[in-house]
Amino acid sequence: MNNFEDSQSPNDEGGFDPRKFNPAEFQEFMKKYLEDPESFDTQELAKAAGIPTDPQQLKQMLDMISQAMGPQTTTGGVDWDAAIAQAKAGARRNNRGITESERDAWREAVHIGGMWLNEATDVSELSSEPKLLTRDLWVDDAMPLFKAMSQPVADRMASALSDHIASNAPEEMSGLMAEAGRLLRNAGGAMFAMQLGQAIGRLSEQVLSGSDIGLPIFTEQRAAFLPQNLEVFIRELEVPAQEAQIYLAVRELAHARLFKHSRWLREAVVAQISAYAAQITIDQDKIMGAVADTDPTDAEGMRKLLESGAMIGEKTEDQERALEAIETLLALIEGWVDAVTLDATKLLPNAQRIAEAIHRRRVTGGPAELTFGTLVGLQLRPRKLREASSMWQLIGNALGNARRDSLWDHPDMLPNAADIADPATLIGRLQGGNDDDFDSALRDLLGE
Repeated sequence: MNNFEDSQSPNDEGGFDPRKFNPAEFQEFMKKYLEDPESFDTQELAKAAGIPTDPQQLKQMLDMISQAMGPQTTTGGVDWDAAIAQAKAGARRNNRGITESERDAWREAVHIGGMWLNEATDVSELSSEPKLLTRDLWVDDAMPLFKAMSQPVADRMASALSDHIASNAPEEMSGLMAEAGRLLRNAGGAMFAMQLGQAIGRLSEQVLSGSDIGLPIFTEQRAAFLPQNLEVFIRELEVPAQEAQIYLAVRELAHARLFKHSRWLREAVVAQISAYAAQITIDQDKIMGAVADTDPTDAEGMRKLLESGAMIGEKTEDQERALEAIETLLALIEGWVDAVTLDATKLLPNAQRIAEAIHRRRVTGGPAELTFGTLVGLQLRPRKLREASSMWQLIGNALGNARRDSLWDHPDMLPNAADIADPATLIGRLQGGNDDDFDSALRDLLGE
């Protein structure tokens, strides 16, 4: 701010005087303009915003603002450093470290869970040690994945308002509005980044493990646990802590093992989500109506506007199909994890009770996760989770765990939505060919 103030004194005749900025007048001007773009009047804008009307002075003012903002660590107008800082600030509000007793308890749970899981699946063990995370460390590890999923929407959100204003500005203002548009994109990107960071910060208070959002946060697969959040979740279950820890360890290990076994899987899921998000549109009419009714100086109002999803356009038919494909793949992943976890933990007296609690959590999601989903236009909760879990159990019972798990060897081997709805037909089809035929088909797919 000092750089801005030192660049030009408010007392310089004809210069920019920030003390003349009138929020009420500026809001009224923006509302009038958004309702009727033809009403654009530079004199009214200057009076409302306290800016000079002379083009040369206006250019100097924009240059000064740009300099005052300093170097922008942005990608496509989105300040990801700001998003990370906001998320970590939220994560650290009630963050605590990990105790030695927690380390010992989870080490034992992982040891027992790993042995039990070996009896329930042929998918090989992990090579990396499990990781215990504090909330802020989870933010560090998870942010690259969130960035990859939200980048397309963030870019559109950052540029939508500035593009609209630039396209409706008078021709004589086009050059200046292009510069103003860049500043508006940075401002819009910063606002989106702050809201995304706040949502992820709140989410850090709820996640239980590295795979809790349905996708692995690590590219090199390993299990991860957040003891602080797990302590609260386990206490609310009202079951012996060790039982819950073993169950949750089995589930997390199963998820990480699957993604390690199917090395193509993480990239495939993220690619599907990115392709879907790249088609998301920002509804200009919704933006104009929403912004016209929102006080730009009201931070809470702007936050609610972003979190409402009001700016995201209606889904196209292609997007609906893409969304169904994403939900099917997520359901296949979660269903397989459920099936092998159920088998591996059958000796736990309260396994079913814990499983139901996990299922409710997976279906509904928490407020922070719903906020994130609204911001990026995508919820990560599969609708066919129970059906997919039942399908994997039936395949395992009919054909054995090895045959069941081999369906993850290549994406073309995976069941589809119709198979989830009718597993009997799928099993019949799989039983129709002998093992030699199956192995030969797999080798053909792998190019061997």
